Amino acid sequence: MGILIQNGRVIDAASETDRIMDIYIKDDKIAALSESIDRISKEDTVINAEGMLVLPGLVDMHVHLRDPGQTDKEDIVSGAKAAARGGVTTIVAMPNTSPVVDSPDRLAYVLNKAKELAPVNVLQTGSLTAGEKGLEVSDIKGMAKAGAIALSEDGKSVMNSRVLRNAMLLAAEEGLPILDHCEDIDLRGSGCMNDDRNAERLGLPGIPNATEDSITARDIAIAVDTGVHLHLCHVSTAGCARIMQALKREGINGITAEVCPHHLILSSDDIIRDDPDFKMNPPLRTPEDVKALREALADGSIQVISTDHAPHTRADKAGSMKTAAFGIVGLETSFSLIYTELVLPGVITLMQLVEKMCLNPARILGLSCGIIAEGRPADIVIIDPEASYTIDKNKFASKGRNTPFHGRSVKGRVIHTICGGKEVYSYDK
Repeated sequence: MGILIQNGRVIDAASETDRIMDIYIKDDKIAALSESIDRISKEDTVINAEGMLVLPGLVDMHVHLRDPGQTDKEDIVSGAKAAARGGVTTIVAMPNTSPVVDSPDRLAYVLNKAKELAPVNVLQTGSLTAGEKGLEVSDIKGMAKAGAIALSEDGKSVMNSRVLRNAMLLAAEEGLPILDHCEDIDLRGSGCMNDDRNAERLGLPGIPNATEDSITARDIAIAVDTGVHLHLCHVSTAGCARIMQALKREGINGITAEVCPHHLILSSDDIIRDDPDFKMNPPLRTPEDVKALREALADGSIQVISTDHAPHTRADKAGSMKTAAFGIVGLETSFSLIYTELVLPGVITLMQLVEKMCLNPARILGLSCGIIAEGRPADIVIIDPEASYTIDKNKFASKGRNTPFHGRSVKGRVIHTICGGKEVYSYDK
């Protein structure tokens, strides 16, 4: 039994396809792609996608599943279900769990549990250093053999440059990209939002742009020296945007970057009061930073849009921004926010959205998904571009409710998510 998708507007960035087509799925692959495909078997499921967008399943390179050890915030199953609702068919989990994923056994725990229970593809990163303490390099060779898709110290930077260089050399040897959180922890101090007039207005300690810019420059220099592929996580500053534009002009390959929906849409001007749902790391910057990030995204200097999905309990997000945890959730809202706030106003095109949220992340990770073509994985999302709705955090599949977008009106509703040839989410059902 297969799945036949008919009359949908197929958008594929790899082939620059944008036209009405039919897709036939058999087992876990795209078996046929054509302007017209007849039903092959009476047992086939037929989806009429007339008026719908048919895209490759989204690939989110930056997700916190909190499993193992913090499953009151999120777990592999709840996070994967949230991904399916958001049209995300592949997620990359960060290693800053409890305990840290810094060994082959801990990596295997996540991969085995995900294979058994998760409705979407869950890939796992390994930490750069043991326990993410920044003192000694973790078992990179062992984790590579066990199936690590990348390495990261996400949640912090490796402040010891020699330790970082040694980790990069091993990562390069194993062919693993490094997903890099750039933050000078000493410069950040007790800061909880961007260091600007809004922090002064609210009486909150600020985090200067140099906190991110300085470590970004250092890590790029070491990455170029070692030959590792460095992928900058959650870029938030105009300075980092300019660095990426300079690398593009110079033709320096091997350094890529991602930006999150919240850093493309919100600024510190949107923080009206001391509200922990607006506390994230890096923080919301100024409108000038947002403008620079949008420009770098549009010109191709920033290659990826990821969410940094970071669920927390209500208790974690209670009280003041001074004491609350950093982070917001994003898996269920990423497409609709980018479509509404960037595509519809013409900041980027729909083809660029597919490039940034499907094709490029898959290519950086060395995956065969992110493309709609015969023989490719049957990971597909079908979206109603005209459907408007209001984001309601109380209806999330994620355990996390920490979002600054609650109550925001958006367009572009995920109607069907297909992963590995199986329907894993249907809005109608």
